[in-house]
Amino acid sequence: MNEIIKVSVRPLVEYAYRSGSIDTRFRTTTTMTEGTRLHQMIQKTYGEEDQKEIPFEIYYVFEELLFHIEGRCDGLLMRENKLVIDEIKSTSLPLTEINEDSYPVYWAQAMCYAYMATKRFERDVITVQLTYIQSHTKEIVRYEKDFTSSQLTEFMDEVISHYAPFAKWKQKHINQRTETAKLLQFPFDSYRNGQRKLAGAVYKTVQDEATLFATAPTGIGKTISTLFPVVKAMGEGFGQKIFYLTAKTITRETAQEAFRLMETKGLHTSSVTITAKDKVCFKEKTLCQKDYCEYADGYYDRINDGMLDVLSNETRMTRDVIERYAHKHRLCPFELSLDLAYTADAVICDYNYLFDPRVSLKRLIEEQKKRTTVLVDEAHNLVDRARSMYSAELFKSPFLQLKRSYKGKNVEILNAAAAINHFMIELRKSCENGKLVLQSVDEELLVKLDTFIQVSEQELLHQGNDEELLDAYFASQNFIRIAKLYDERFITYVESGKSEVKIKLFCFDPSHLLQTMRKGFLATVFFSATFSPLSYYQEMLGWKEENYAIQIPSPFPRENAKVSIAPLSTKYRDRAKTLQPLVELLLKVVDEKPGNYLFFFPSYGYMEQVYDAYTSQSNGIEVILQKSGMTEQEREEFLHMFTGNRQASLIGFAVVGGVFSEGIDLKGARLTGVVVVGVGLPNFDMERQLMKKYFDEQGRNGFEYTYVYPGMNRVQQAGGRLIRTETDTGQLLLIDSRYLERRYQQLLPYEWQHFAVLKDNLV
Repeated sequence: MNEIIKVSVRPLVEYAYRSGSIDTRFRTTTTMTEGTRLHQMIQKTYGEEDQKEIPFEIYYVFEELLFHIEGRCDGLLMRENKLVIDEIKSTSLPLTEINEDSYPVYWAQAMCYAYMATKRFERDVITVQLTYIQSHTKEIVRYEKDFTSSQLTEFMDEVISHYAPFAKWKQKHINQRTETAKLLQFPFDSYRNGQRKLAGAVYKTVQDEATLFATAPTGIGKTISTLFPVVKAMGEGFGQKIFYLTAKTITRETAQEAFRLMETKGLHTSSVTITAKDKVCFKEKTLCQKDYCEYADGYYDRINDGMLDVLSNETRMTRDVIERYAHKHRLCPFELSLDLAYTADAVICDYNYLFDPRVSLKRLIEEQKKRTTVLVDEAHNLVDRARSMYSAELFKSPFLQLKRSYKGKNVEILNAAAAINHFMIELRKSCENGKLVLQSVDEELLVKLDTFIQVSEQELLHQGNDEELLDAYFASQNFIRIAKLYDERFITYVESGKSEVKIKLFCFDPSHLLQTMRKGFLATVFFSATFSPLSYYQEMLGWKEENYAIQIPSPFPRENAKVSIAPLSTKYRDRAKTLQPLVELLLKVVDEKPGNYLFFFPSYGYMEQVYDAYTSQSNGIEVILQKSGMTEQEREEFLHMFTGNRQASLIGFAVVGGVFSEGIDLKGARLTGVVVVGVGLPNFDMERQLMKKYFDEQGRNGFEYTYVYPGMNRVQQAGGRLIRTETDTGQLLLIDSRYLERRYQQLLPYEWQHFAVLKDNLV
């Protein structure tokens, strides 16, 4: 007999009892936190002899396989000498929509515990009870069935027979992964300077089940230096899963390439890349409804065969691979990638799948989290991304439109939407000059939103195709979800105009929530080339005293980059008078050393203004311009223009902080120089002004926390495009008089501090 296969009850029955059609608009179950609270509410009603959260485990032999099945049932109840297994499910559906046989998978889960109870307590008959609690009304309905021990044994045989093919694949795969990971060698002939040190720090972090903040310079090879040691640690029994989180598609491709390299050295592992639903959807509209999408209709009838097919034949499940198998088995490619994510050894995806409460992989159970290492690439981006994830906004206009649309159709939706619209009108009256700042969330609004959600669900469950209602439903849900996280790190602000009102719950400081979201994972590694100052990023990302930190110096001679500062003012008020001197300076740079250049600007508007002036004077030099909202193909075409064998110079105008300012490699002659215009400061909008005030009140330097640190991080990322290998050389020009101020100059990396100051013909 082979070694033991460990499996928990929930994934076992979910695999064997997949049923129904996929519908990602809304789920029957509540959020994890709300569900736990409702479970506890029912458990408090148990009698003295009743027990809650009872652990069960059993060894089960099936053919040549030995399963170790474990789980925890909600309740074990005594009822007049009857033993009752209680399975509690919270739901947002009205209980009239649920009958005894609505969800066979819930009966299956409870029957697994019932089978184990027959063995533990030597019972011939066990009663299984399904308890549904409605999340809004707190109504409860219960269904009961009696099962004999022979019925439960027959049931377990059926469940295991469904699961066995997958278990055989998984057992063989894990053995291959462990063996090949142990033998795996670093996939390059040698380490770059600093790579071995970074890899060693990551390995120790996983061993110690710790958190690491790693600053490692651009071009060192951070992706392979973090993935390789985690894979090696898996081979030694430290963890079984990796999440590689990125902010941009292009850095996900770097992680995919790292796995390809390790496979060429003999590694056998499985990795899946999750692509955003709207990018990967096969249909014209992203509507996950069985009457619209054939890939959603009957999804769960086909998913097991589809998953086993792709897992048995592929190791790197990239977008192309997933789309191919999704077509083959008529499966939704996005949902297929999510289902594969729970099985694959490595998941490459955006930050939000782990940190965003709206879209996170919620089925990642605690036991799986304990064996998972999280690698956060370019983690400086996570600060602003997290602020967005943990903020929510609501607009008046959709509710006014719904009030009009549902007149004479659905009085409950009409009244609920009208109540929210009226609340917004009253709020507008409180605004001074169209603005209002509050320190709390109005409970009256939350009650009105909750009512709207309830009546909307009824309508959507029956007709489900009103996109306006669906959008308002999701916006309301998210607003309530974020309101539950609201504390002193948030502020509420209102902006109103003649026909619109916006209310936003804005998270200034996401550190506490990021710390909470990563709790329970085996280890976490935050890494970036631009953690400067490190203390700021540690604080914003949830640093604890017991966390590790490492800083790797650049392996490249700083003489490889000729760094200059041109003290020309690019402040908004000075841009008109410095426009011509700026254009003349840019022309001079290319004239003195022809080649391929990237010119970075602080905004699209300023970039386009300089672009127009530059191209009118550039005498035929080829110039390309970054556009807002470029597709992946357009981005690739932009980068492919930078070849090392061009006969004439090429200038790429781009925005600092945009898709071309980090995560791209233009090695050797593909890039001659980089010019960064300005100091990268974010916009001086209302949110940033409120943020500055918040940090000032917290005793920090609000201007630096809100503007200087994020801005200079963008500058460092843009300038980091220049030197990518040991042999790269080029020139870096920083244009702004503020670079000579101590506040900004002290944030320049060591590799740039040998700069020369240009003074000729500058205003």
